[in-house]
Amino acid sequence: MTNRVQNKVALVTAAGQGIGRAIAEALIAEGGVVIATDVAADKVEDLKAKLRQKLDVRAPDEIDALEKTVAREFGALDILVNCAGYVANGSVLDCTDKDWDFSFDLNVKSMHRTIKTFLPAMLKKKSGSIVNISSAVSSIRGVPNRYAYGATKAAVIGLTKAVAADFIRHGIRCNAVCPGTIESPSLDDRIGALSRETGKSAEVVRQAFVDRQPLGRLGTAQEVAALALFLASDEASYITGQAHLVDGGMAL
Repeated sequence: MTNRVQNKVALVTAAGQGIGRAIAEALIAEGGVVIATDVAADKVEDLKAKLRQKLDVRAPDEIDALEKTVAREFGALDILVNCAGYVANGSVLDCTDKDWDFSFDLNVKSMHRTIKTFLPAMLKKKSGSIVNISSAVSSIRGVPNRYAYGATKAAVIGLTKAVAADFIRHGIRCNAVCPGTIESPSLDDRIGALSRETGKSAEVVRQAFVDRQPLGRLGTAQEVAALALFLASDEASYITGQAHLVDGGMAL
């Protein structure tokens, strides 16, 4: 099937790399009118999006300004994909108030901001699909040293279900995608940091990530994007309020 989101206006946050970029590319390939945003504007410059925009999802004024631009140039969004996030390492004993607040601000409150800003226009036309990137490490499964991260991603699932329930009779669908461990620049950064912290080689640290995946390998950003694309499209018109795993069996 081709052109699954033909002419649908889609905003993707954190589209510069990893899962966000793969989702933006998938939407573009399927005919979407994509607005690709990232806190690092240079990372979206080469995307074949209709609009490439710097966006700090922690800055309400930047989100409001983008909404005005979108309304003027495209009208209401058809699709909102919230990908921005941060993986904090450590247990409750390692987590400072600053770490906790930053994790919730970037991983959860950013979605609150974008949804609250772009949802009213969706409601006016009585249609829209919201896809939030959560994680298998959330209310679904706990893993060591992901205290703040797991808490935020559990909150994303709760936020997703609440939005779905509130607007289910108004043409709005809201779903969460819950990846396992995915090959990405973010993972590479975490592997490097853990290697330096533990004194283990990067290869040993990487293998530990692989070993926690029952399927025996890491996932790809494109595999996550395929699920997000489905949920964003009309093919998923009877699906809302759900946490969808793409985790290589991690939650088994």
